[in-house]
Amino acid sequence: MLRKRVRRAEAESGSRPDLPTAGEREEIRKLRREDYELRRANEILKAASVFFAIELDADRPR
Repeated sequence: MLRKRVRRAEAESGSRPDLPTAGEREEIRKLRREDYELRRANEILKAASVFFAIELDADRPR
């Protein structure tokens, strides 16, 4: 636990540029949430398009 605190303090001070700062970690969390929501919305839209394609295809004369 102490090691984590030291690493975070080093990241915040800029002495460890390879580690993300608190602001960068928050932005990563936000972007991951947004990515999850967009992927979920895309899956819903894909399922809806398949459903409506089947419904419209049933009305077409063969």
